[in-house]
Amino acid sequence: MARKHESSKLPDSTQLAVIGGGPGGYAAAFEAVRQGLDVTLINDETPVGGVCLLRGCIPSKTLLEVTELIHASESAETMGLRFARPEIDVDALRQWKQKVVKTLTDGLEGLCRQRGVRLVRARARFADEQNLTVEGDDVSGTLRFEQAIIASGSRPATLPDVDIAESRRIMDSTGALELEEVPESLLVIGGGYVGLEMGMVYQSLGSQVTVVEMAERLMPNADEDLVKPLARALESRFKAVHLRTQVSGLHETPRQVTVTLEDADGSREHRFSRVLVAVGRRPNSDGLGLDGVGVSRDDAGFIEIDAQCRTNVSHIYAIGDVAGGMLLAHEAMHQGKVAARTAAGRSAAFDARAVPAVVYTVPQIAWCGLTEARARDEDREVKVLKFPWQAAGRALSLQADDGLTKLIVEPDSGRLLGAGIVGPQAESLIGEAVLAIEMGAVAEDLALTVHPHPTLTETLGEAGELFLGGSTHYG
Repeated sequence: MARKHESSKLPDSTQLAVIGGGPGGYAAAFEAVRQGLDVTLINDETPVGGVCLLRGCIPSKTLLEVTELIHASESAETMGLRFARPEIDVDALRQWKQKVVKTLTDGLEGLCRQRGVRLVRARARFADEQNLTVEGDDVSGTLRFEQAIIASGSRPATLPDVDIAESRRIMDSTGALELEEVPESLLVIGGGYVGLEMGMVYQSLGSQVTVVEMAERLMPNADEDLVKPLARALESRFKAVHLRTQVSGLHETPRQVTVTLEDADGSREHRFSRVLVAVGRRPNSDGLGLDGVGVSRDDAGFIEIDAQCRTNVSHIYAIGDVAGGMLLAHEAMHQGKVAARTAAGRSAAFDARAVPAVVYTVPQIAWCGLTEARARDEDREVKVLKFPWQAAGRALSLQADDGLTKLIVEPDSGRLLGAGIVGPQAESLIGEAVLAIEMGAVAEDLALTVHPHPTLTETLGEAGELFLGGSTHYG
């Protein structure tokens, strides 16, 4: 039976201290309690949920649902349906987003009580290898622990000489999600998934959006053929996309931001109502007192861990964004369970063959396992199977004929090594590929699986058929 604890009451000692209440932290705490450990979860924010729930995954996808609805209403004209431009109530939209977040945070608070996780609202810092200094508005003291899991997450990176906290017109992803206003013009610095997702949100609400990216193309971490349909969509929706371009100057006034953009042709100035800085994330590993206990970090500040999520200090673990990797909530949750089981003396390891990544733009992009680009960089021989969606009936009915499903397989055996999808519902479709990779499936397994017709899931089966010499509707 789960132990019942009062929130915010600091005990003298605990078997397991979990620092951080995001997806990795609360997943670790829940699993550790299930394994029979006494658990204290220390969270420095009033709601539990971390970046994902409070300032990332959930609020951004809530707003992106609006984006999909607006884009769908616009594209419906080619089907014979005409909708008037929607009237957007930004205050109501903001309240709806907050309602979704609050529902989930309240649910987590209830689960902590129900499952017997002691929740302490405070900041934690290592005093030594067995003690934490804990300080909050209502609690302070020293907590002795037998083992600890660091799940402190990450925060948005910024540009040199830019103080976003003091700025009224330059914001990071956290500020963008507050939706204080819909600016007339918005510059997004960074062509990764955060910048493009938020850029699409603001564009759909009425902003003229410009994107600046230093690399040769958008989403440089994803395979180029998956990004192409999105790049084409952005060309028509965004005011401009500047590649191989960097920001060399920012000057903010009460009414606008003057930005100096620099590329191979020289520099030029542009003016924007607001600027969104989306240039990556930094680990929250500073301020924890890690140097004092000897926990190793790499040059970027990420904590170094092994397959059991242990640091070099054997009874201290680290999971999620603070430990690097793909910086994804679902990765953190699985690592949290591995760390908790290991702390409880169970045999566990984080050895996922395929951690899926999803970009919730319109169209969506998703991939997992080995990418074509990585295979090329590693000089690894693979066979790439591509099924274009113009050969899929369901895709045509959705006006998604520019979509694509691709599989990366071993040339001889056909064993599935990776997959990528671009198009509607990619967020859900990728799940079948993840399972196939984890199960050691071959392309023929996908081909022999009876997929319902007409659906987009058929594209995975037809891509698998290509390994056998040709699919029913293509090749």
